[in-house]
Amino acid sequence: MRVLFLILAIILLYTVVPYILSTWLGIGVLRKDKAKCGVAFTFDDGPDPKYTAQLLDLLKKHRIKATFFVVGSKAEKNPELILRMHHEGHLIGIHNYVHRSNWLMMPWTVRRDLEKSAAIIEGITGERPIYYRPPWGLMNFFDFFLIGKFQLILWSKMFGDWRSKGGSKKIIHGILNHVKPGDIILLHDSGETWGANEDAPSYTIEGLKHVFTALKKQGVQFTRIDEIAGNKLHIRQSHI
Repeated sequence: MRVLFLILAIILLYTVVPYILSTWLGIGVLRKDKAKCGVAFTFDDGPDPKYTAQLLDLLKKHRIKATFFVVGSKAEKNPELILRMHHEGHLIGIHNYVHRSNWLMMPWTVRRDLEKSAAIIEGITGERPIYYRPPWGLMNFFDFFLIGKFQLILWSKMFGDWRSKGGSKKIIHGILNHVKPGDIILLHDSGETWGANEDAPSYTIEGLKHVFTALKKQGVQFTRIDEIAGNKLHIRQSHI
């Protein structure tokens, strides 16, 4: 019985406690810009050879800079898309080497894959990424020890765009009715992740065509994560 209790306590400490600290309390992570300077659009799970290029075309058309949290193994296979993101002024962060929950990996595996992903991106762009969003936003206890080397980024708004249900209307309605200055928006430019629909990014992109036009008419400012992180994140990290 004691052994079972000890195992349960270790599991809780490794998974549930970090989830509460990061997702509920915002400790050690950036979830929102309290200065409310603008809206940050972020995209996970790419680069995708089909959808990322379409998204980049749309962002370029509207002169919007976004943040991409890329999967290292996909960056390795699609370096031209990573280079295009960089050249067009977008911020590139890490979503780890493979899209696997940190709850299911040992801490040294997470660190190894992060370093591997960072090296891949640096080899393509010449700049080493420091912003990191764990897959599904799930942190384990040892992820807090990454602070200082990587800045951990979550989000304040998401709209289930990894599923096709609801189509582009779900994206349009969700963003235009619920997003406010200061929000970090989670969207996806790939539908290859477990639990996602492969064609889901097509609806995201279609919805964003309307969203970007509407937000620009409202005078909304678009920001990259590095423009709202900076000292505020470091101050928050210093309390951990």
